[in-house]
Amino acid sequence: MPKPETLQNHKHLRMFGKLLHNPNLWSLNRRSAPAAFAVGLFVAWIPMPFQMVLAAALAIIFNCNLPVSVALVWITNPITMPFMFYAAYMLGAKLLNHPPQNFAFEATWVWIESSISTIGPPFLLGCIVMGAIFSIVGFFLIRALWKYSILLKWDRRKS
Repeated sequence: MPKPETLQNHKHLRMFGKLLHNPNLWSLNRRSAPAAFAVGLFVAWIPMPFQMVLAAALAIIFNCNLPVSVALVWITNPITMPFMFYAAYMLGAKLLNHPPQNFAFEATWVWIESSISTIGPPFLLGCIVMGAIFSIVGFFLIRALWKYSILLKWDRRKS
């Protein structure tokens, strides 16, 4: 994990100032780890720039581990993003009962403005639903793994 000073001095996270000095944001325990996974996995599905800033803000609000929350948004990267967001779009189209549209993505503002009305609603709904699903699954999975690791330690201690 990155050192607290590294993230406290990060140019985009400096805006949080003294809020970053809360020791709970830097501790990794049975409460902060599952919540950090929930925050990070949810934000990873939000299609916006500077996801790290949103993850940090939510980690501060939910008082969970900030480095884990921020690190998990990097699940969305140039390699995984097309697959994740296409899956989100398909899910949103299915939920809204819209037929999926054929489109060729272009990284231009004109393309975004012209297609936001057609593919935007299913895409955004799919992102929110996928974020919620991954967030909930991540929370309970990390919580169960934490509990399992403690049980293993107790069994080793008894032996």
